[in-house]
Amino acid sequence: MSTARDIRVIVSDVDGVWTDGKIIYAGDRSELKEFNVRDGLGAKLAQRAGITIVLLTSRRSPALFRRAKELGISELHQGAANKLTECEAILTNLGAGFHEVLYIGDDLPDLAPMLRAGISAAPSDAASEVRAAATWKLEARGGHAAFRELIERLLRERGEWDAIVKNFER
Repeated sequence: MSTARDIRVIVSDVDGVWTDGKIIYAGDRSELKEFNVRDGLGAKLAQRAGITIVLLTSRRSPALFRRAKELGISELHQGAANKLTECEAILTNLGAGFHEVLYIGDDLPDLAPMLRAGISAAPSDAASEVRAAATWKLEARGGHAAFRELIERLLRERGEWDAIVKNFER
């Protein structure tokens, strides 16, 4: 198993992690997603710490494209039929290995990459099999700052959190 210091890449599922898993269809056939701003700050803090954020989802959503762009997340992979295969290709492109990955997911399609990752995590409302497989079992539910909790834990374990807080005190 890897340590927090080994992590260079966070691969995150979206629906059920960044959102509560609900899908809302508007009358004009558009899809609405609700994101927690605390997850956004978590992503920014991870990026400032030199960690690459990868969003990996089997769905396609213009709302997610917009959110990723707002946060400066260039590694957005939508429409993934097989998350393990897609993850392998992403890591090859990034020059990283699974031992350098923290993978967070909430449902069965996330199991295979979670089992390969150096560290894995699951929100509190993840599928029971996914939660059982997770290295880190988060307290927050998906869509309720679970990603932020993950980032805070990672940065604390790396010994970087106190310096980050001090920067906000100035």
